[in-house]
Amino acid sequence: MKFVCLRLCFVYLMFIFGFLACKKEDIVTHDHGPEINEIATLVVGPGNDAAVAVSWYQLQLKLIKETSGFTPPVAARAIAYTGITLHEAAVWGARGASSLKGQLNGLSYVPAPERGKKYNWAIAANSAMAAIIKNLFPNANAANLALITQLEIDNLEAYSDSCAQEEIIRSVNFGRQVAGSIYQWSTSDGGKDGYANTFPPEYVPPVGPGLWVSTPPAFQPAMLPYWGNNRPIIRANTSDSAGIRPPVYSTDTTSVFYNEAFLVYHTGVTLTPEQNLIARYWADGGGTFTPPGHLIAITAQLISEQHLSLSAAAKLFAQVGIGLNDAGILCWKYKYKYNLLRPITYIRANINSTWLPLIGTPPFPSYTSGHATFTSAAGHILAAYFGTGFSFTDNQKVPEGFTPRFFNGFVNMIDEAAISRVYGGIHYEFDSEVGKQTGGDIAERVLSLRY
Repeated sequence: MKFVCLRLCFVYLMFIFGFLACKKEDIVTHDHGPEINEIATLVVGPGNDAAVAVSWYQLQLKLIKETSGFTPPVAARAIAYTGITLHEAAVWGARGASSLKGQLNGLSYVPAPERGKKYNWAIAANSAMAAIIKNLFPNANAANLALITQLEIDNLEAYSDSCAQEEIIRSVNFGRQVAGSIYQWSTSDGGKDGYANTFPPEYVPPVGPGLWVSTPPAFQPAMLPYWGNNRPIIRANTSDSAGIRPPVYSTDTTSVFYNEAFLVYHTGVTLTPEQNLIARYWADGGGTFTPPGHLIAITAQLISEQHLSLSAAAKLFAQVGIGLNDAGILCWKYKYKYNLLRPITYIRANINSTWLPLIGTPPFPSYTSGHATFTSAAGHILAAYFGTGFSFTDNQKVPEGFTPRFFNGFVNMIDEAAISRVYGGIHYEFDSEVGKQTGGDIAERVLSLRY
């Protein structure tokens, strides 16, 4: 096997990059530990340009699991800005593609490549994603920060074959400039330090009949009560501010509210094995890649399986990410606008004082369902790309001991994820139904942009 190694040397940490590059016939394999070797199985390199993006999302999912404060809305935010950065660094490789500059809320500047100059878009994407992820996970542990650096180096080696040194340097610098502009824009959205302020001590929840109170067993305070005030990536419709009200709170056994709560209770005590499995499959609680992470993992899997180009992958990652971010903001806006009590509180007070849900109740109000909103937004975006009748198998929970799960379409996935929270005993059915509706509305707005 004949090759000449590509020697890399990071001479700076702030936008100055130098190295000596030589051609090689085969990509050199390094032993960087199980984490990087697992990511490297993607066969990253020329001819499979989208793999560079997928490799970064795989690492980002690990960061979400292992970095303090990356709750579902915070994870969705990181996923969104990563996708936008990828899009703006790589979309120039597709004929007729458009920048998102001027289309997104407050995004007035993103650098463009120099006309007449040659770029390697996979290298630009690699450097852009490395830079934005470092910025979005400033509290990642030292080992994971080292993985970010190493993945950038390994991907650069893989894609630098036969590239002129000037083209490589130009591509790296462009990617980093894009990441810098997107990160600067992101800092003004209100969510920059959300990972560090999960439970604001100054927040005092309102008190009264039907209003949320902290729940057993942990009795944690309210999580991210101000997240709904963040700037969405796409300007919200004026109707979003009004929302759809939940049923009127009542303890009357003939009321709509009582019957909705009783449905949760009855479902919980009569769960079938399949319903139990669905509830646990979609739980994605603390210490996991979260519901938004699950959905971006499915997106990455489909991109790999369907052999999308880098530009197509960049578009889809950006769309799904934007949908997840804005779903989190709108859902949390409703949660703290209505401050509706959780099923466990109502059921214990009015139906059965010893009842416990299958899934632990998270520390924030019930209405609307985050799972339903996130999954509906992402699912409708994926359906717009792959088709409503596109069937697929979700392999993302196999490492947690689940068997791969087949879906005959994205609506099937949306419905199952939404109802899983009723099966789990932590949401009313109307939480999920309205969440599905608002998530679908967000998807429509995402899909209306030019990419």
